[in-house]
Amino acid sequence: MLKNINVREYNRQAWDKSVAEGNEWTIPVDRATIESARRGEWNIILTPTRPVPREWFPAPQGSEVLCLASGGGQQGPILAAAGYRVTVFDNSPQQLAQDRFVAERDGLVLATVEGDMADLTCFNEASFDLIIHPVSNVFVPDVLPVWAEAYRVLRPGGALLAGFMNPVFYIFDVELMDNQGILQVKHTLPYSDLESTSPEELQRYMATGWPLEFSHTLEEQIGGQLAAGFRLAGFYEDRDARCALAKYMPIYIATRAVKS
Repeated sequence: MLKNINVREYNRQAWDKSVAEGNEWTIPVDRATIESARRGEWNIILTPTRPVPREWFPAPQGSEVLCLASGGGQQGPILAAAGYRVTVFDNSPQQLAQDRFVAERDGLVLATVEGDMADLTCFNEASFDLIIHPVSNVFVPDVLPVWAEAYRVLRPGGALLAGFMNPVFYIFDVELMDNQGILQVKHTLPYSDLESTSPEELQRYMATGWPLEFSHTLEEQIGGQLAAGFRLAGFYEDRDARCALAKYMPIYIATRAVKS
C-alpha cells in the first residue's frame, strides 16, 4: 500500500532529487554573501522572504548553533561566516553536501549531521545556544517530538527560531491554486498527503518526486512549543507572493521561543 510508505526515507530521496533539480531551497549562497557575513553584514530567513530580526540572535562569540532540518548551503554557512559555531542537521545527504560545498569553497568551519529532526539523541542535553529551524516540520507527520528534542538540546536561556506554515493553506486544492490561482476548499484539517488524498492522487503526486507534506495545527505548532517548556518571546508573519492565498493573508509564521 502506498500509504504505508516510510515517510522519512521517501522524503530523504525526494530532497536529494530536489538538489539535483536545483530547487531554490537547495541552492548554496554565493561567495559575496559569505564575505558580507564575515564583515557583519548578513541576514537569514526562516520563511520565504522576511529576514529574521537581528535582535533575535545571541552574540556570535562562543555561541553554538544547530541548524535543524536546515541543509542546503544557506543559513548554516552564513552563520558560520558571521562567527557562530555551527552544526547543520538534515535528513537529506545531498542537502548536507551543499553546506560542505560552501564550507570548503570559502574556508568555513561547520559540522554536518544526517538524521531525523524528531530524534536528536546524537546530541547531549544543553549542547546549543541557538536553534535555527526554517519551514521544514511540514515534512514530518508529528511535530511535537521536534519541539521536545529542541528544548532538550538547548542550554537554559537558549532560543529556538522556527518558521512554519499556517495550516489554513492546506484546506485548498493546491493544484488549482498553483496552476490557475483558484482558491477552492477541498480538504479538512489536519492535512496529510498520505491520508487526505485518494490513492490515485497520491500516486500521481509521488510520481513528481516532491516530498510528502503534513499540516500541523496552531495548537501543535505554538502550543506545542509552550508545552515543551518554551517561553514565546517573538512572533511575525510572512507572505509568498507566488501563492494565490498570499493575496488574502500571510501563509508563514516565525517564532522565537526561549528555554527558561
